[in-house]
Amino acid sequence: MLFKQFVDDDLGCGSYIVGDEHAGIAVVVDPAYAIEQYLDECARREVRLVAVLETHTHADHVSGHGRLALEHGVPVWIHDAAGAAFPHETLADGTEIELGDVLVRTVHTPGHRPEHCAFVVIDRSRGDEPWLVLTGDSLFVGDAARPDLAVEAADGAEGLFHSLQTLAELGDGVEVYPGHVAGSLCGAAMSSKASTTIGFERRYNHALSETYEDFLAKASGPQPPRPPNMERIVELNRGPFLASQPALQRADDDTDSIVLDVRPAHVFAAGHRPGALNVPVSGSSFATKAAFVLPERTIMLDAADEAEALHAARRLHAVGLFDIAGWRAGGGSEQVEPVTIEELERRLAADEICLLDVREADERDSGSIPGSRHLPYRVARQAAENDLCGARPIVTICESGPRAAIAASVLTAAGIDARPVLDGGIAEWRARGGEMTCFRRCGS
Repeated sequence: MLFKQFVDDDLGCGSYIVGDEHAGIAVVVDPAYAIEQYLDECARREVRLVAVLETHTHADHVSGHGRLALEHGVPVWIHDAAGAAFPHETLADGTEIELGDVLVRTVHTPGHRPEHCAFVVIDRSRGDEPWLVLTGDSLFVGDAARPDLAVEAADGAEGLFHSLQTLAELGDGVEVYPGHVAGSLCGAAMSSKASTTIGFERRYNHALSETYEDFLAKASGPQPPRPPNMERIVELNRGPFLASQPALQRADDDTDSIVLDVRPAHVFAAGHRPGALNVPVSGSSFATKAAFVLPERTIMLDAADEAEALHAARRLHAVGLFDIAGWRAGGGSEQVEPVTIEELERRLAADEICLLDVREADERDSGSIPGSRHLPYRVARQAAENDLCGARPIVTICESGPRAAIAASVLTAAGIDARPVLDGGIAEWRARGGEMTCFRRCGS
């Protein structure tokens, strides 16, 4: 059996190639928009892609099924409940796809979305029992999917509970490969581990041990932020096939575009174009963070070099941000002086600043600096339209610096005096014994 897992570390997404090397055929499950990785692997293994299998219509990243269909003639399979507007073959509970000695069996597992399916994989050269299951956005390592992206949370949770029980009936030794790992917004407490087993999850995953009532109560409770531009991504994935994008070009100055500077925060602080937003492509979850803070305008990329710009463009394409005018060498006359922890302590004591904690609510609940205000970085653009702190200068802070830099650049671009704590953040403040206010038990 041929089996290969691909993990997008930026988005926390998993995709897979499954096939039979002897028969020379394979399928790709939940492909990313960057399909070159699958084509390269198939060429290396000397196998031919014969189908795309989608577990569901994704809400957090653009699928590559359109590119595979348009550019390589690969048919796409998806459950009818997806309402797909593209040509497709129909999956249903029990649908089987034969790939030489390998059998892929469909299990309809609604909950995250009504059309959601998992795929049980059997290597008949070894036996008739399932070897592994691709669970998509149903069962994760240490968690279960969120139920509130396609239907009301209570309705989704009811379907998800029963789907998880179905998956739990597979043998303890069946390996579980999910559609997401840590870093995705499609679950709250998933592990960064890329696989698990049914037996391990049955023993340790709360989602498989809770009563029906407890599961519904928890699944219907607070959820992580919804993926940015979620509705647009769903429509792209459900709509007509989407082809590849034009090559990124070097561009001249363009005053009509929003400037996204993707260089590291310290480099951006030393000199950038006025009005630029800073989301470093070298940081974690670049595409998600950029999608949260960018307005609906054409994007001009400022980068250190062409390679950095191309990397940023590929990541933006993954979340449906295609309107990119081009790229330029980053730099400019505008500067920002980062705030040190020592300066922060001094200016807070003198009541000279407005401190904005730009972490998420669950992080802030575990400990925050007294007197700080809560403003998640992802809503900074909308908040800038209001009177945040009057005429008082703003300092932004997060756990270690990256999100504070993003928020400060967004506020500064809106004409607000804002500077970030880049080195250390809350972690450094806590390590130095700084006073903390806790809404739940503070860490030691």
